[in-house]
Amino acid sequence: MTDGWSGADRILADVRPPVFPDRDFPITEYGATPENATAGLAHAIRACHEAGGGRVVVPPGSWHTGTIHLRSGVNLHVSDGATLLFSTDPMQYLPVVKTRYEGLEVYNYSPLIYANGCTDIAISGTGTLDGQAGWDNWWGWFHTCDEDFGQLRQQAAFGIPVTERVYGGGHHLRSSFIQPYECTNVLIEGVTIVRSPFWQVHPVLCRNVTVQDVVIDSQGPNNDGVDLESCRSVVIRGCTFDAGDDCVALKSGREADGLLVNVPTEDVLIEQCVMRVKYGAITLGSDLTGGIRNVFVRDCTIGGPSLYFGLYIKTNAIRGGFAENVYLKDLTISNLTKEVVQCNFFRGEGDTGPLTPYVRNVELRGIKVERARNALMLRGYRRSPIEDFRLIDCSFTVDAPSTVQHAALSFDNVSVNGRPITDVHQLR
Repeated sequence: MTDGWSGADRILADVRPPVFPDRDFPITEYGATPENATAGLAHAIRACHEAGGGRVVVPPGSWHTGTIHLRSGVNLHVSDGATLLFSTDPMQYLPVVKTRYEGLEVYNYSPLIYANGCTDIAISGTGTLDGQAGWDNWWGWFHTCDEDFGQLRQQAAFGIPVTERVYGGGHHLRSSFIQPYECTNVLIEGVTIVRSPFWQVHPVLCRNVTVQDVVIDSQGPNNDGVDLESCRSVVIRGCTFDAGDDCVALKSGREADGLLVNVPTEDVLIEQCVMRVKYGAITLGSDLTGGIRNVFVRDCTIGGPSLYFGLYIKTNAIRGGFAENVYLKDLTISNLTKEVVQCNFFRGEGDTGPLTPYVRNVELRGIKVERARNALMLRGYRRSPIEDFRLIDCSFTVDAPSTVQHAALSFDNVSVNGRPITDVHQLR
């Protein structure tokens, strides 16, 4: 069998961070003040773009701002000691923009930092991006969004055009913190992200994306660290995740919209990251309708007192989709409160819809697990079993037996609680 890890070399050869002209545009020269930097940031970004690109520099200090819209050729550089404090007033994120909310196409409040259709953009520096979210503003919408989301799901199911799915003012669908939408050559590097309203780094329909040396420290509701939706050629490297939900989540649209847009997430390398909180360290789904393929994870440190899963693949017959060619190796997992791997076709609505998901070619190699509740919880469908799931050179210390239903496993030098495992029945 050809070593699947050659795909990681291909991704590294393909992904190149953008390069910017050696020109700086300090926001203070464009009218930004600490009390109100919104207009100054916009003017500096426009000037930088019109000059052919460069760095828009946020100097040390605290700078209050509303939404920031990047343009092609712009590197938003948040200097060491600088903090961008984003308004919690929803009106600062209007007019609405085209975005995605939990896998569905919609016009909604702008993300805090947004770019649409841009080439060569970056957010860099060692400063801080502070969304200032709390339960008295954005996070409180967690309890009031169900009606809006239900309506949006109905609109998608009935094929209502996206231009007629307009939310924003008066509604309660939270926006992502950073979202490049349909962009090419994207770099997010070095910054610290705190108090995010919702998903934190959320590229949609992007190609050639690098996220490196970013610190994610926001544990509000649904505060996923990095969500890749329908993206191709992505490297996530050297990041630290203390997230309020999944650390890295790969997605590809949901239900009717996922079938209509039909763009997978593919060719993703995740390496040298630390993942401590909260749900899945690496999650595929549950917005999986467009499919996910060619995912490589290596040299990461995973685990904490409240981290659930190492690898979490979640879908059902409502979402459908596929996950294939998923490779994990040389991971150190200290503590998980649930399974090392959960791949569950019965999550949520279960086998109650018209779609049949499939998962195949998943390999774990060189994985050392110091403690977890279970090694595996694999539940495929009888008509669509999980195929070619391989464990190689792995050791697990666990509290309880695994669950395996409709899944084809193979073992090579695998132990559970010090006992060699050669057959799936020994896991139970």
